[in-house]
Amino acid sequence: MAEPTPATNAERFFSIIRRVLSRGDEHDSLVIDIACTIGAEILDGTLPPGCDLNSVDLASRFGTSRTPVREALVMLEKEGLVEIAPRRRPRVSDHSRAEIREIYRVRAAMLGLCASEACEHATAEELAELRAIVTSMQQAAATGDHDGYYWGNVRFHERFAELARNRTLLRQLDSLVLRSLRFRRRTLSNPERVRRSIADHSRLVVALEDRDQALASALASANVLGALRTLEAMLDEEEAARAAASTAARTVSQA
Repeated sequence: MAEPTPATNAERFFSIIRRVLSRGDEHDSLVIDIACTIGAEILDGTLPPGCDLNSVDLASRFGTSRTPVREALVMLEKEGLVEIAPRRRPRVSDHSRAEIREIYRVRAAMLGLCASEACEHATAEELAELRAIVTSMQQAAATGDHDGYYWGNVRFHERFAELARNRTLLRQLDSLVLRSLRFRRRTLSNPERVRRSIADHSRLVVALEDRDQALASALASANVLGALRTLEAMLDEEEAARAAASTAARTVSQA
């Protein structure tokens, strides 16, 4: 029997977006499909921050009128992936530093609560499942499988949130998941961040197994805030590189 073809990153992002967008309100399936496709391309980097989203071009691409496209873009705006300003063409969100800090700090607080409740409710078998996910993450890191590590990280946090047995908390985490996935992929491209991430997740599983609510909560929050520090350092480096390139270009033009 042939092995199933592994899902591409875009297909995995599509699946996550569909899960998030399908909760609660009823939406037309065509609208959700369009939103999932565009959203997956945003998260996968095919559509970069600041990229224009022309509803006419998109309607032609999907073989539909502009109305479903507009509805799909509104759905993605609510999830923080698209910006729709008055009298301007929609575009892929380009979050400010302040917005990024807010997302990470709120997520850190939520995951701290999640850890505390998972200590109380998770079974030994469920915690063994988390440990197995961490083992697979370690193996991916050891072999340089960046995508494997990233998706192991995503799966860990999905399962971890479920173990809290708190549907309200899970819904609120879902409201941040699409905003955070793009940033998490960037930070986990940093080898030092991956090393720290492995250690953080390993210690968190031990704290959960020990039913140490205070420690598990602190570790879960610290992991997210550590990722924020890594991301901000990466953004600082990019800004410095752009400034240096701009200065060099002006020097050449004036020579």
